[in-house]
Amino acid sequence: MLLNVIERNPDTLPASDTPLPTIVLIHGLFGQARNLGFAQRHLAVTHRTLAIDLRNHGKSPHGPMTYQIMAEDVRETIRHFTTEPVILLGHSMGGKTAMTLALTHPEMVHSLIVGDIAPGAGGFANMDLSSGLEHVNFPARLDRKEADALLRPLIPNDSVRQLMMQNLTLGETPGWSIGLHDIFQSLPAVMGWPDFPPDTHYEGPALFIKGELSPYIQPHNFPMMRQLFPHYTLETIEKAGHWIHADAPARFIELVDAFIKAH
Repeated sequence: MLLNVIERNPDTLPASDTPLPTIVLIHGLFGQARNLGFAQRHLAVTHRTLAIDLRNHGKSPHGPMTYQIMAEDVRETIRHFTTEPVILLGHSMGGKTAMTLALTHPEMVHSLIVGDIAPGAGGFANMDLSSGLEHVNFPARLDRKEADALLRPLIPNDSVRQLMMQNLTLGETPGWSIGLHDIFQSLPAVMGWPDFPPDTHYEGPALFIKGELSPYIQPHNFPMMRQLFPHYTLETIEKAGHWIHADAPARFIELVDAFIKAH
């Protein structure tokens, strides 16, 4: 499946015999490409960048989701832009998708950056979304304030509600713009992790960035991280939660820049 892409590039390409790798940014569950817009704009000063809407998200087509399927979507989409290895930067569900692509097609991945998620089952527990969202009775017209009031009983958490509101079509004939049914049907796979052959690993450089206040990367994850990504490093952003790029954008970009320059 070809996915929707926001492409940003340098105004002038740096003079070099070896072009810099393209950077591919992949959002998390219920997000979209523009959620990583701050990082993309910064990285696009020096690199070609592609921010991707995963299936059922943003403006991409809808369908069943597993990490193997989503990684294949990303692989197919990348190949429409470049045949060279890329830098993958994925947050949360996008991080699991990026890891899966690196493990299944390592030749495509120059290096890997994973935002606040570990390989393995788990994650997204604080979303706590009701399947009743599929059956919201939308009025004939809806503005942002009305949408907030409409969703509040189903999504009490303010930050999660704001995240979900970006997936609404407002104005006339409002409704969900995302593949909500396919997402809910696929949540067990999204919460899980693929089974890989025992010797599977990615030999390239990998950076995991953890939010200090987030529960999604813990010491019990380290053995699996080392097994699958033997050259990984881990950085922690103090006082940041799961949405590290929003909670501490300057520090997030600093870590990403340092990793990219080092490799």
